[in-house]
Amino acid sequence: MDQNDMLKNLGDGEESQEQPSNKMEALLEAEGLTIDFPKRGEIRKGTIASVSEGQLLVSVGAKSEGIIAGKELDSISRETVESFKVGEDITVYVITPEDSNGNLILSYTRALEEENWQTAEELLESEDLFESTIEGYNKGGLLVPLGTIRGFVPASQISLSRRLTISGNTPEERYSEMVGEKIEVCVIEVDRDRRRLILSERAASSETRETIKERVIEDLKEGEIRTGRVTSLADFGAFVNINGADGLVHLSELSWDHINHPSEVLEVGQEVQVKVISIDVERKRIGLSIRRLKDDPWDDQVADLSDGQLVEGKITRLTNFGAFARLILDDVESDLEGLIHISEISENRIEHPKEILHEGDVVTLRIIKIEDDTHRIGLSMRRVDSAAYSDMDWKALTEELAEEEPEEEVPAEEAEETEPKADAEPVDEETEPEADAEPVDEETQPEADAEPAEKETQPDADAEPVDEETESEEKE
Repeated sequence: MDQNDMLKNLGDGEESQEQPSNKMEALLEAEGLTIDFPKRGEIRKGTIASVSEGQLLVSVGAKSEGIIAGKELDSISRETVESFKVGEDITVYVITPEDSNGNLILSYTRALEEENWQTAEELLESEDLFESTIEGYNKGGLLVPLGTIRGFVPASQISLSRRLTISGNTPEERYSEMVGEKIEVCVIEVDRDRRRLILSERAASSETRETIKERVIEDLKEGEIRTGRVTSLADFGAFVNINGADGLVHLSELSWDHINHPSEVLEVGQEVQVKVISIDVERKRIGLSIRRLKDDPWDDQVADLSDGQLVEGKITRLTNFGAFARLILDDVESDLEGLIHISEISENRIEHPKEILHEGDVVTLRIIKIEDDTHRIGLSMRRVDSAAYSDMDWKALTEELAEEEPEEEVPAEEAEETEPKADAEPVDEETEPEADAEPVDEETQPEADAEPAEKETQPDADAEPVDEETESEEKE
């Protein structure tokens, strides 16, 4: 076995047994002399005595040279080893003061790690902050180094402003974009034995939810269009986070169409565009809208509707105060929905609409009001046969019949029969001679010519015999 192999085996000093005491130290103590010999677990300053392939010799004082070899040398990056120079001072960790061969076994990486643990303990005690870089993540949070020690920032300890931007169902979706970003943290737990270092960004940040919201509100303006992320859904609407502050999109502002719950059009984590419609600085509330990013179809939908008009409607919901019905226009179920107040359902008093109506029923209704500003339509069942609307109903019926009359006057069968006649115009050429044949009526022609004679003789009362002659001709 050559010297390098022997030194490499010596480098595995953790597996070798430390001698009960240093023989030289024991002899000196017997003589009443003391020398500062290295002790196990001690961190010392040393000077590089030599750099060779497979080992480093480091002088740590007391005329002692320790060896860094084996896996302890392999744990140092190649760039760092190549940068070492004879005479350079470095920090080392004493693994074994004296192995079975009398060698002092040292470690460079453990010295750095031990220094970092000491730094972590000092930071824990002083509550000071330090800046680092996010180098990774796992399912529970972010990985942030403190020197050579890897610290952990749990998801609950991430700052509020950063946490509000997190979305997704997997660690990759939530944290991958943060890798490489700077982060300021403080130490909240140190456990050397378990090699546990817990950090907190939230404790290091002075920002609170309120301060973040105040800052965002100062920057927002009504009418602005912003991009946000859906953070939660409720029966009354959806909360959308904009730059760390939550705003509310009320249920009525989600869509121009009627919806029963925000989950019909949105999901948590979805990125959406919203319009800022109100800002309450005192109450720190932000009102948002999604539907106002689109044109309002209301005017086109109600263009052909009017107060008093009879329509068909499909019952969609029953409530204590009435029933909602979706209008059926031109035999097609539309997007318009109106309210039949409980007082407009029946002439008789009822406690609940379910006494008369059921969801899915199709009924005849009368429009009693159209509110353009609130986009509401009031409907009535009990006024369908009201005499107050008799003139309007009669006029509507007359107009409806007038529109249908042209179709009744020209049935399809008759139209088919008349079509060939239109094409048969050339056949009229055969009948043209009949029009030219009028002179054939020679007997009647003189009568037609005789009319002027009558007019000439009409003043003469004695001209009656002329009429007798014409009568005899008629008899012949």
